Amino acid sequence: MKIYDISQEVFSCQVYPGDPMPEKKMISLMENGDLYNLTSFSMCAHNGTHIDAPFHFVKDGKTVDEIDLDVFVGMAYVAEHQGIVTGEDAAQIIEKAKKQNPEATKRILIKGNAEVSLEAAKIFAASDILLLGNESQTVGPENAPMAVHLVLLGANIILLEGIRLADVSEGVYLLNAAPLNLSGTDGSPCRAVLIDLYS
Repeated sequence: MKIYDISQEVFSCQVYPGDPMPEKKMISLMENGDLYNLTSFSMCAHNGTHIDAPFHFVKDGKTVDEIDLDVFVGMAYVAEHQGIVTGEDAAQIIEKAKKQNPEATKRILIKGNAEVSLEAAKIFAASDILLLGNESQTVGPENAPMAVHLVLLGANIILLEGIRLADVSEGVYLLNAAPLNLSGTDGSPCRAVLIDLYS
């Protein structure tokens, strides 16, 4: 069994343009004579490696705490792609996943510098997937992400954005990308890992 950490380090993570950066503050420091070290921090729910709940773009959509944990934990398929993911590409990714492991089709992770097109979003939305992940800080075009988010989140497909898959080959893995239990929120940071059960 091999475990891949596919998360960004929080304080040095990438941030979507305009979002606040994570900040760390040492409240207590043994180096300064305090009895213990104590850290506080603040961050946007969408910094670094994070999930988007439907509530992010859908007014009455599910919030983080309303999503079943089995969405985030289960078999997943990693597919490598560079550039724009077309509708045809999306259909091929789903088909490849089905051939490898039907259960892994429920969680698709796209490795590479990829941007999900509106057509691809519609193909994914029409399938049975629960979660779609990508390496960018947003699943759609950075300058106009709303349409893609509306299609996917509107279909209750949870997004896992800002993952890091450079060390991961195409194939089937066990994913654990459970978010923090943040009541009423539109997103949450997570420590996402992939487990190769067969290595």
